[in-house]
Amino acid sequence: MRSFVLAAVLAIASVANAQCGSGTPDARVTGSGSSFTATRGSSTVYSGSDYRAAIQAAVDSIGAGQRVSVIASGSIGANTITIGSGKIFEGCGTINVGNRSGRGAIESVNTNDVSIPYLTMTGNPYFGLRFYGTRNLNLGRITMNLSGGLGIRFDRDNPANYNVRMDVITVSGAGSHAVETWNIDGLNINQVIARNVGESGLLLQATRNAWVGLVDGQNVGTGTGYATFRMANNNGQNPNGNYNTNIYVDRVVSRGGGRGIFCVSQSGAVVITQVDLSGNGNNSILIENCYNVSIRGGRVNGGGEVRVAARSEFPNNRDVWITLQVDNTSVRESPCGQNINWTLSGNGGRNLC
Repeated sequence: MRSFVLAAVLAIASVANAQCGSGTPDARVTGSGSSFTATRGSSTVYSGSDYRAAIQAAVDSIGAGQRVSVIASGSIGANTITIGSGKIFEGCGTINVGNRSGRGAIESVNTNDVSIPYLTMTGNPYFGLRFYGTRNLNLGRITMNLSGGLGIRFDRDNPANYNVRMDVITVSGAGSHAVETWNIDGLNINQVIARNVGESGLLLQATRNAWVGLVDGQNVGTGTGYATFRMANNNGQNPNGNYNTNIYVDRVVSRGGGRGIFCVSQSGAVVITQVDLSGNGNNSILIENCYNVSIRGGRVNGGGEVRVAARSEFPNNRDVWITLQVDNTSVRESPCGQNINWTLSGNGGRNLC
């Protein structure tokens, strides 16, 4: 696992170190206002007022292993840009997007070896980026300053994804989740930074063999049961049904909002090395019907209680290890789980089995 993680980090770093639009891209989109030009080499493939059409023409003009750099800023409206296998897409300008029901403003589906090293997006999309059926997808430095919608989405009811890498994903203003995954085997994320988003910062579902460096949320999921970091719907469960550890999270930071960390609906197989949670409006940590969960250190200060709970429709919690400093809020285990292990410090009240 660690060698896989190291390879992913090095690959991300090599992409992120280049400058957006540098060198000689195979295709470029330039212009502003109502005049845009897409070129491939010395050939013009689009000239006109439609920003989306210019981008799509540039993308369609290149082949596998080639790069398109969108230098111009503009708006694509309630439309979709599609990226095919092997293509490298750089959004160097700011791409403003609209809401196309059920679709992404930018999509890549049933593809191999797609890379988006840079992207800056604004607007109110249904999904900012939408994926399924991908293999070796590489997302670099993605910044979304949104006024609604969901940031990055991997679909639930479509083919699975393999070997997905992300460097730094920064999402503000989403009405839903910053990053939501379904059906990924092999996921490596350097950082997810979520600010003022309506639901979760990072939501992992039916995902396994994952490493995450940092999830950092401020005002995430305020007034909801969502969390800065949430795992749900059998996340971490291995194909044979067991919950041997395969999800590794280095650090979760959460300020205000709803929950800090939430594991639910038969998820687990996770080690979270350190937490720094303060002032969460709902549970600071809630573990509910999860298996093989280890939180190995850090601090909870104020906010909602740290809770191990269970619903009757799923098997009870089992094999949980929590080492924490808990101050100015309480810790509760109810109902009692199986093999729940606490190592606590701090002034927080305790109601444990």
